[in-house]
Amino acid sequence: MDFTVEKYKELLEALKKHKCFSLRHDVDLKPDYSLRIALAEAEMGLTATYYFRIVPESYDEDIIKQIVSLGHTAGYHYECLTTCNGNIESAYTDFRLNLEKLRNVVPINTACAHGSPRSPWNSQDIWKHYDIHTLGIDYEPMLDTDFSKALYITDTGRRWDGYKVSVRDKVPEYQAQWIKEGLVFHTTNDIIQALRNPGHPIHKYDLLINTHPQRWMLFGLGWLKEAALQNVKNIVKRVIILNQR
Repeated sequence: MDFTVEKYKELLEALKKHKCFSLRHDVDLKPDYSLRIALAEAEMGLTATYYFRIVPESYDEDIIKQIVSLGHTAGYHYECLTTCNGNIESAYTDFRLNLEKLRNVVPINTACAHGSPRSPWNSQDIWKHYDIHTLGIDYEPMLDTDFSKALYITDTGRRWDGYKVSVRDKVPEYQAQWIKEGLVFHTTNDIIQALRNPGHPIHKYDLLINTHPQRWMLFGLGWLKEAALQNVKNIVKRVIILNQR
């Protein structure tokens, strides 16, 4: 069964044998689910970065502190251009205020944009006008990663080939190259099998693994509900992508 906590642990065991990888988590919803994943990673001697939105469904100061106390780092999952209706100056001010709020809880030196698929604005566009690094942000994954050397694998859309339905959580400049090399995975088992195969091209790359912890749970009613809801969301995102062409 995919997208369970046990399956995620299997993925981590396979990843531990890879030459170089980093774990990133977008805490879009249900921060308590992120704590569960953080505990599992810590038990296996692994650390990750957890990106929190400044909205009630993600932002929980107690959980943020607990996750950092386990040895993980926290980052800011910003969506300021969406919340500020496309106004660059207001979005930049909002980013700084929210960053300060998070830094009053735990150290923050990394940030990444929330995709906001229904929004016409991409919050990364703030950095066409300002420099994020002047704010003490050392790393913004989608801006500062060398994707000629690193392979981006994300569970967006509750699948590992979600670039087909993703509005923004993808690297279009390199996707065709990765497809050509056979670096396309649908299930978690597909990734695990690739990692266990010494001859697979996945071993040529550093790996940037991104998950959304609210998707990883015990099988049951909640699991079925999440699967059904994500299928609906993927249909909506396909329509958005078609309308953008």
